[in-house]
Amino acid sequence: MTVILPGSTIGILGGGQLGRMIALAARTLGYHVIVLDPDPHCAASAVSDRVIAAPFDDAHAAAELARACDVVTVEIEKIAIPALDQAALHAPVRPGAHVLHVVQDRARQKDWLVAHGFPVGPYWTVRTHEELAAAARDAGPDAFLKSCTGGYDGRGQTRVSRPHDAHYAWRSLGERPCVLERALPLEREISVLVARRPGGQSTVYAPAWNHHEHGVLDWSVIPAPVSRDLAHRATTVAVGIADALDVVGLLVTEIFVLGDGTITVNELAPRPHNSFHHTELTVLTSQFEQAVRAVCDLPLGAPDVVRPAAIANLFGDLWHDGTPPHWDAALALPGVRLHLYGKSPRPGRKMGHLGAVAASAEAAVALAMEARRRVHDAASVPTAAAPRPLGRR
Repeated sequence: MTVILPGSTIGILGGGQLGRMIALAARTLGYHVIVLDPDPHCAASAVSDRVIAAPFDDAHAAAELARACDVVTVEIEKIAIPALDQAALHAPVRPGAHVLHVVQDRARQKDWLVAHGFPVGPYWTVRTHEELAAAARDAGPDAFLKSCTGGYDGRGQTRVSRPHDAHYAWRSLGERPCVLERALPLEREISVLVARRPGGQSTVYAPAWNHHEHGVLDWSVIPAPVSRDLAHRATTVAVGIADALDVVGLLVTEIFVLGDGTITVNELAPRPHNSFHHTELTVLTSQFEQAVRAVCDLPLGAPDVVRPAAIANLFGDLWHDGTPPHWDAALALPGVRLHLYGKSPRPGRKMGHLGAVAASAEAAVALAMEARRRVHDAASVPTAAAPRPLGRR
């Protein structure tokens, strides 16, 4: 493998906030950055050398990007496979099309996990209303219907509480292929980040604990307050998946922890992840620098957590009257930092996050939530539900 040294050019397929943060880390290391995104004014545009404005299925544009770069990576899963294949003719694409092919379709992803012996909760792939009705009877009194493609942040999914809800659920998701997942007795969700070089060398981060509101990540804390045994089992699964997929770059595995301590894989993300944004605050190597190191085949950085840290996401509702939020109310708290993504606000859209560093996971979550509460109070916006106590298992 050839190391891609600073001074080279990295191409990023996708120019959202993750692309922006990868670009910032790449620039710090001395790389040039070119981004492909449908929006010429995407979040990453302000920190990139060039933006190629094109859809994610434009194979010619992807090839144009790759010809100008020494390596290409992704910040979003929905890049068309033919575009990835065309890019790969001109520069290494990391992670490769084989990884995104598995991840892009929820049913295909779950089938792959089962075939490779990883733990997955009960699910049924349905392509017709009749198949859904039958699956709903098998799934029992509570299940989630999720579209096979295109869903994220709570979109593209709905709850099926009773079998006769299937008709309305099927119509609400556009009558397209879906996965029905039996509702599980969850204690919590954690995620594990693995970084992996082309030769297979890898490093793994401490698990993060994630709390969702209405299917969207609301806050996250690292390290997750879990037992060594649970952390070991979760990281073993995550590393095994990264190796079996032969990922080059990052892979985040979202894991459900059930009430009896067993774990199942929820889904995979072959890119930086919202649940590891606090690595910028408290880990020796942030996930964004690690992504650059991995795809450029540089030595991987240390994933040690210096102090516990939490993030609380910020949504476009804070700009409800067009007035910038009172960030000073949060920044007055010691240990709090603000990260905005440079996006145009709209209700429900992730606009940034507040990070908080403290002596314990509990204190970090409390500080991040207090910082966000102060901003919400200044803007007179209803706050999200307070977190429950951080237990251990």
